[in-house]
Amino acid sequence: MVRLPYLTALTTLFSYGLLFAFGQLRDFFRKIIDWFKSSSKDLKGYAPICLGLEDFYTRRLYLRIQDCFSRPIASAPDAWIDVVERYSNDNNKTLHRTSNTTKCLNLGSYNYLGFAAADEYCTPHVIDSLKKYSCSTCSVRVDGGTTDLHTELEELVARFVGKPAAITFGMGYVTNSAIIPVLIGKGGLIISDSLNHNSIVNGARGSGAAVRVFQHNNPSHLEDVLREQIAEGQPRTHRPWKKIIVIVEGIYSMEGELCQLPEIIAVCKKYKVYTYLDEAHSIGAVGKTGRGVCELLGVDPADVDIMMGTFTKSFGSCGGYIAASKEIIQYLKYTCPAYLYATSMSPPAVQQVISAIKVILGEDGSNRGAQKLARIRENSNFFRSELQKMGFEVLGDSDSPVMPIMLYNPAKIPAFSRECLRQNVAVVTVAFPATPLLLARARICISAAHSREDLIKGLEVISKVGDLAGIKYFPVEPPKHETQSHKKLE
Repeated sequence: MVRLPYLTALTTLFSYGLLFAFGQLRDFFRKIIDWFKSSSKDLKGYAPICLGLEDFYTRRLYLRIQDCFSRPIASAPDAWIDVVERYSNDNNKTLHRTSNTTKCLNLGSYNYLGFAAADEYCTPHVIDSLKKYSCSTCSVRVDGGTTDLHTELEELVARFVGKPAAITFGMGYVTNSAIIPVLIGKGGLIISDSLNHNSIVNGARGSGAAVRVFQHNNPSHLEDVLREQIAEGQPRTHRPWKKIIVIVEGIYSMEGELCQLPEIIAVCKKYKVYTYLDEAHSIGAVGKTGRGVCELLGVDPADVDIMMGTFTKSFGSCGGYIAASKEIIQYLKYTCPAYLYATSMSPPAVQQVISAIKVILGEDGSNRGAQKLARIRENSNFFRSELQKMGFEVLGDSDSPVMPIMLYNPAKIPAFSRECLRQNVAVVTVAFPATPLLLARARICISAAHSREDLIKGLEVISKVGDLAGIKYFPVEPPKHETQSHKKLE
């Protein structure tokens, strides 16, 4: 839950107001100058591809601080990465790469279990699969794009998450945006958490179903929305909905919060509606054996109708999956465009996921999987508690490896990002449109690959930069005995 201080809210609103006012003024004078400079060479009759207001934010804010985003790296996204140095000669309108790199502590990648770098078990198997299968199948799944690795992965994923069957796709984003329109259409109702990922939003919009939103992670409001929609039925005709699906995430990627899954499942059971759980950031990262929020919160996977997840985070690969009943998975194989028309997952990427899951399950003959799961939990809780002690406003729950630090003011976005980079710490700053305009943040992602020394180094730098940028919105009071001793000295 965001606790926006009153003064911070005012200064943030004032900053954006100033930005908007001066930006509009500059655009006005630019129009006058362009009108005088107009010539016959201009394309007459064509509508502009980008209207002024549509790219206003990009021109007036993003371009000025774009060096804070899309930073190229020249190494695996391990605990430490090599960040490519860039420069600009035109006030950040264009950025040029150099041949120099800076070694930085990586606090931004989704490498939750440390599988993104070379691994003693995964890497040799991936190299062997590359030699045997090549980089790509060069085909869709229903033609020549299904290898024995793809079949093995789908069986392994189903066993891992506790569902009868699974289907895999080459991209995590597409897994949501292509699957949802296949599961529900006109005459159906999607009830979506207000902070669900853009892939879910686009999938819901493309389905043709009616979409309603409930307050973030609020089961009681979900029940209110369900009761109202079931009572009213479809618009105009008021006929009963053909199908209702409630969509939530396991860990919300911009909030770091765990879904209140047991309470939401109870509401869905009460009103006999389907549940769709996106575990992109939770599968592999939380739970005693890495099986996600169902394991962590004590929910039977059988109570979740559709379980979605990606391989891009905890497993160090790419792609996504849907796990459900055998009937649903078979239906998706016959109807989903992402399965029928998109190139299948790269075989080495498939092998990476298979190997990573086997390490997590201990099927590699070691206990490294259990050690990684224990380390990510310890690292995440340690880093979060230390940030809170320093006075930062940190979102999210315990055990979550995602921990946003609130920045708010637009000027603090580049200040925090650039200063951390100067001190060899790579962080990810997130602003509009990925978050609401006034709720800019730095999103810290912790990995099992981080040592305690790495975390302490990161905390020291973030604390210094936090003081410089003025983002310790909730300074912690000194212990009582220290305060009393100061009073005695005075």
